[in-house]
Amino acid sequence: MVPLLLVLLLVLILFGAGFALKALWWVAIALLVLWLIGFIARPKNSSGRWYRW
Repeated sequence: MVPLLLVLLLVLILFGAGFALKALWWVAIALLVLWLIGFIARPKNSSGRWYRW
């Protein structure tokens, strides 16, 4: 009974990690797209950076 519970727990942990990693990939892609849009649409009279830091 204990090995079965350990296997089920491992499956739940791996499923949760896989979902979280896939969600993080989508967040990273969205941030990359926003950064590229900001880089392309930056003001022409600035020093080349569209962010202030």
